[in-house]
Amino acid sequence: MSNVLLLLPGDGIGPEVIHEAVGVLDALRCNHGLNVESANELIGGASIDRYGIPLSVETLEKARASRAVLMGAVGGPRWRDMSFEKRPEQGLLDLRKSLGLYANLRPRQLLFGVGRCLDA
Repeated sequence: MSNVLLLLPGDGIGPEVIHEAVGVLDALRCNHGLNVESANELIGGASIDRYGIPLSVETLEKARASRAVLMGAVGGPRWRDMSFEKRPEQGLLDLRKSLGLYANLRPRQLLFGVGRCLDA
């Protein structure tokens, strides 16, 4: 397994949250020697807009080959009237099922003081 973190920004506020997470990753790489690469793929509504489905086979295979997956929010009013199997949330459900996962992990509190790379 490679040292790749797959980033799935998703929809709505998801891309903004993932953007900030990348800043934290960059600081950890620069200041603490974190040895991890990141790759971006689409899930949810963004994937529907591009591929017509909420989770592509290619994205799923990259998730399986990655060390970890960091995913933003999926869905929104734009895709509300779609059938259940084509809704953005189905991408999350398919990803969980394929990877044998059952829960979302969400932060309990914010950690302040994690800065960006000092040389940037």
